Amino acid sequence: MTYKDQIINRIDNLSTNKVFISNDFFDIASYETIRSTLNRLVEDKKIRRIMNGIYYKPKYIELIGEYEAPSINEVANALSRKYNWTIAPSGNAALNLLGLSTQVPSKWTYISDGRYANFKFGNITLEFKHSNNGDISKMPTFTAMVIQAIKSIGKDKITDRQVDFLRKKISNKEKKALIEYGKSTSIWVYQLLKRICEE
Repeated sequence: MTYKDQIINRIDNLSTNKVFISNDFFDIASYETIRSTLNRLVEDKKIRRIMNGIYYKPKYIELIGEYEAPSINEVANALSRKYNWTIAPSGNAALNLLGLSTQVPSKWTYISDGRYANFKFGNITLEFKHSNNGDISKMPTFTAMVIQAIKSIGKDKITDRQVDFLRKKISNKEKKALIEYGKSTSIWVYQLLKRICEE
């Protein structure tokens, strides 16, 4: 297969709505070949450009006659790969992704070990806030997200119902990571992590 065929084949094998960047194909071809191939696929409406350098393979929903919007968290993760950042959802984004809130925020905030930055697509703003490495770089993304969600709710505002919800939602493997990596967070947050991980 040609380089272009290999790129197209990889995209065809991606799950619907998977968000990708040029860097995801660097093992196949040069940047110029990748860029021209992706541009041609955008022109042919095989893929969509979300913003400069960020693409996805959209799913068409017959019922409403529109393409499904890309996952906001997928877009954030694609940006983190593009700029080589380590990120974790924070604030309302963390609450939404964990199921602690059904509200879909217009601004999705992430902590990052990169620079402070804002990105917009559609009516969504992605905000990346620089954070200390200890808050993110040394722990799994899921652990960091749970910690950020707890901090967002607040020390005296988290309820027994929310603790029970997380206890049931989080797998044993994830609980083990929470206990192991959560030791570096605030004492009050770690106490809550231990409550969440109780049998």
